[in-house]
Amino acid sequence: MRRALSRRTLLAGAAGAGVGVVWGAAGRAVADGWGRPVEQRAVDAEVARLNRGLIALRRDLHRHPEAPGQEQRTAGVVARELRAAGLAVTTGVGGHGVVGILRGSRPGRTVAYRADMDAVPPKDIVGGGAAPAHLCGHDLHTTVAVGVARALSRLRGHLAGTVVFLFQPAEENLSGARALLDTGVLERTRVAEIHALHCGPFPVGRFAVTPGFGMPGQDKAEVTASGPDAPDVARRLAAEIGALATVALPQTPADLERIVADAQIPNGPLAEFVAVRARAQEAKVSVSYRCWPPERYLEVRQDVRCLVTSHPGARLSFPAEPFPAMVCPERDARALAHHLRRTRGRDTVTELHAAFPPFSGEDFALYLDRVPGTFTFLGVRAPGAPITTSYPHYPDFAPDERAISVGVRAMAGWIAERAHGVHGLHGGAGGSGR
Repeated sequence: MRRALSRRTLLAGAAGAGVGVVWGAAGRAVADGWGRPVEQRAVDAEVARLNRGLIALRRDLHRHPEAPGQEQRTAGVVARELRAAGLAVTTGVGGHGVVGILRGSRPGRTVAYRADMDAVPPKDIVGGGAAPAHLCGHDLHTTVAVGVARALSRLRGHLAGTVVFLFQPAEENLSGARALLDTGVLERTRVAEIHALHCGPFPVGRFAVTPGFGMPGQDKAEVTASGPDAPDVARRLAAEIGALATVALPQTPADLERIVADAQIPNGPLAEFVAVRARAQEAKVSVSYRCWPPERYLEVRQDVRCLVTSHPGARLSFPAEPFPAMVCPERDARALAHHLRRTRGRDTVTELHAAFPPFSGEDFALYLDRVPGTFTFLGVRAPGAPITTSYPHYPDFAPDERAISVGVRAMAGWIAERAHGVHGLHGGAGGSGR
């Protein structure tokens, strides 16, 4: 692995050779020699200059939500912003995906940063909705990524290595990451590691890292009963399958507050769980469930089979395999936590000890199956605001826009440090570190 990473470092350095030097105003003021990475104070100064424009960008994206796979306008806005910042841009990657490449002026590593662009479909809004809406924070995720690209572009004269920005479509239906990866973008750009942020119900200025945990994946099943009493059988089966759950789906803001608190308890109530939705309609039962730890999916599948076979004539089908859980390598998350405490303050980091939130999937899992990386929650809860304003998919979701500059400062500094570093992260396909 060390030899492979060294080769990546040399290749990334060769890719960056010959690139023109672009000096940001703050970068000129803090030039400390070629052997040191971009300084956090230089990043902070550039982000302060960009902040008003980034808020305007987020508001524009928010007014034009696009459903999974339909992100044409959003992709166009992103491509325009990246080109204006001097990045090499490719559009139409895995659908409406956009890839922007920023090459520093010095040798280094190749690091990727991913942002999702789509809005929440009406059926996935809590309580239902009339149209797609940015109620998961992807408009903010996209804005943060653009901000990181613009800030580091201004500091390119001090930036080592290469940063690959992946603006991904169709995260909400868990199809976009696979489509983008199938284009071979990670292999072509020789990405060594990848990072991402996601809005979370934590105070603005706070980050939540997930060492050894992450998102629980998803499995589904379809059951069809037969015979004259099929609707009754379907209702009974839905109740029996639903009873496999070990945690209840949240119904009130108090339930959400408890979930957030429980996720921060080592070996707490959410360290292991099964969350189930089973709905009967006529003779059919639609089942969706999420588990932790990920190995538990096989056990739950067997339990569902046993319940269905106890009703003669009922037929059961599963997908080929569950959608994989996203598990964040432990040492990598701790390295980011250390960086954030050093650069943003000791009290800025919360550590989660459970898959969180327990009722959502995340296709960033597919990237972490290929390369090491981190996935971190960015606090977007305004002081005194109800938790539903910062908990994704709720109709009153309204992240505090001050989180934009917080996220850009943190991720630009982290990405610059990772691209400058000699050694790679510990986790990912080559060794999880969990």
